Amino acid sequence: MIQPKVKPLAVLAGLLFSGIASAAPIYWTDWTGSDLDAGAGFQAQGTITTSTSTVTVTYTNPNGIGFYQPSGGADYYANRGGGRNDAISPYTSSVVDNSPTGTDIVALSRAGSQTLQFSQSIANPVFAFVSLNGNGYAFLNQDFNILSVGGEDGNACGYWGCGGVTKVITDLGGGNFSYALNSSNIGGTEPHGVIQFTGAFSTLTWQSASNEYWNGFTVGVQGTAEEIFVPTENVPEPGTLALAGLGLLGLFGRNRRKA
Repeated sequence: MIQPKVKPLAVLAGLLFSGIASAAPIYWTDWTGSDLDAGAGFQAQGTITTSTSTVTVTYTNPNGIGFYQPSGGADYYANRGGGRNDAISPYTSSVVDNSPTGTDIVALSRAGSQTLQFSQSIANPVFAFVSLNGNGYAFLNQDFNILSVGGEDGNACGYWGCGGVTKVITDLGGGNFSYALNSSNIGGTEPHGVIQFTGAFSTLTWQSASNEYWNGFTVGVQGTAEEIFVPTENVPEPGTLALAGLGLLGLFGRNRRKA
């Protein structure tokens, strides 16, 4: 007799408190053109097409790169042994539904700073990395979560093999921190996977640690900041949500007593 009364309350609670960490489709960058830097550096552009917007992505590396593949070529996002299977891909997880679109990749080979700029603020960007073995990426004041790695949590190995990664946080002083993604050399020496930055971003800047040839990346987003983030005045404050939860508990207790 209690079960029919409890079920609607459970559904209502699920609607109120559900779903921030569920998997979502990712809009990956479509890299186009060629090197826009006439000097020794490298610059390229691409576009991210979301459900309602088109975002221009500009990658700048004054140190130069290994190579640039805006279309065609090898599919470095394929699972080890060939082919793609997003159910076990190193680039998918409980947060990311789909591996990078196409074969577009920026392959790095120089130590030093580099920047991604977005023509409008984007939400919760994801960064897919390929063959991060002899290099490491240090992001200044931009924390991230490691979402997936080839050879871990049921994921297939990446194109070049398997390997774990670690996040190393360094206090640089003055309120500045470095958040570094490094190979752990556990389970292999060829890390492939995805990290995610949480929040709204117009730029991402990081430092490559070495001149290793080569390691590569591409970037995607859940959407623009305007599409994903509800204006703060429309979002219930934590106290409001807590009161809603207490109200549900009260209704649940009252229904039990009646039963």
